[in-house]
Amino acid sequence: MTRFNERTLTEASATPRTAEPEAPRPRATLALTSAATAVALMTYTAPMVTLPDIAAALHTPLSAQAWLLNGTPLGLAALLLVAGSLADDYGRRRIFLAGTFALGITTALSALTSSTLLFTLTRIAQGASSAALLASGLGLIVHAFPTPRGRLHATGVWGAFVSGGIALGPLVTGAMPDWRVAYGVLGAATLVVAALGVRTLTESRAPRGGRPDLAGAVTFGLALVALVAALTLGRDGWLRAPVGLLLLAAVLLVGVFALVERRGATPMIDLGLLRHRPFLASSAGGLFTGFAVIGLFSFLPALLQQTLGLSAMDTAWLFLLWSGLSFAVALQARRLAGRVSSRHQLALGFLLHAAGVLTMLGALDSGSWVRLLPGLVIAGVGSGLLNAALPLLSVESVPAARAAMGSGAQQTFRYIGSCAGVALTIAIATSTSGGLAHGADIAMAVSAGLAVLAAGSVVVLRERA
Repeated sequence: MTRFNERTLTEASATPRTAEPEAPRPRATLALTSAATAVALMTYTAPMVTLPDIAAALHTPLSAQAWLLNGTPLGLAALLLVAGSLADDYGRRRIFLAGTFALGITTALSALTSSTLLFTLTRIAQGASSAALLASGLGLIVHAFPTPRGRLHATGVWGAFVSGGIALGPLVTGAMPDWRVAYGVLGAATLVVAALGVRTLTESRAPRGGRPDLAGAVTFGLALVALVAALTLGRDGWLRAPVGLLLLAAVLLVGVFALVERRGATPMIDLGLLRHRPFLASSAGGLFTGFAVIGLFSFLPALLQQTLGLSAMDTAWLFLLWSGLSFAVALQARRLAGRVSSRHQLALGFLLHAAGVLTMLGALDSGSWVRLLPGLVIAGVGSGLLNAALPLLSVESVPAARAAMGSGAQQTFRYIGSCAGVALTIAIATSTSGGLAHGADIAMAVSAGLAVLAAGSVVVLRERA
């Protein structure tokens, strides 16, 4: 009996224990996911200050420049939901690494493009890759930080790096001698982060069984393409037949998507969550952040260059005042926990954005960039509050096992809003008879109005007692 026990113990000690999940490393997980998120957002914002140079190099007409900016958010919005579901079902580490490697490759390929179509396609691929990275990243964080206090700290840091990436993207791109070099550098940096993640991250999942919801992904993606195309073509006349047909197609495809999700065994999104007020507040917050905030600030740097005659680097430094403050505020906003709810923090962020944007009215027509400074400061503080509150609210609004799906849903609405906001901002700013400065004022007024509406909606959507 003694010999049997000794042999059994010896064999057991010699057998690799592959069945046991490896314990997560919280600090390393937070560092890698935050770094990858920052690089993804740098790639996202890279064209903001170099849009005139990219459009000139690719011979892109003004009416098509929305596609140069909208490629990445289109890919993000189309695949974030399915990426979140795939991450939960098949492994968050696996999806995160695949997305990070793909982002590095597609970003580098952007530097080699020679036409508007090819550049837009690589930007859409970057968005799809970023979708895998962002949705699974928050899922990895939630698994690594299981306690509410740890999760609060981690999501606050992650949200700050969203702002940090937005801040650094235009600055790094503007500092490069050419926009193609900038894309090569960003691609290489992404691949380095991916390589570090291979040795650092541990796997986690919450499988539901079944197959990926490809039908839902296709119908949802087509609906987004139809919507963005309608908003882009609307610049040349909103009552034209192609615009109306595209809007009708978008509505019909959304209806088909809802039907597919209702009948599917493993849908990208549980439509029952739409009856859950915290989830609605998270979704509304993401939608209006994209529509009112990202939509305006994506095209504002190009407007500054065209109306005030600023260089790409000068514009990047000015833009850093807004995005840098957003990063600093998001990093410190976790101190508000327990005193200010995520919903009220969102509402305050939207109101500050509205106040900042209204302060900037008339600045572009004045010929002086100094007039922009107070508004950029106020709006930057508001953006920081938004970026800190949204990731925490997104993971709190769904069960912990579906954290990646909750993150994907909130960010999907964020980038749907971004696609629509960019197209609408360009259409308003470039189609008014009073010139770009006057058009920019109208676009800023619309952005402020949307932000006020958003503040009211997230406060109303409070959970019933």
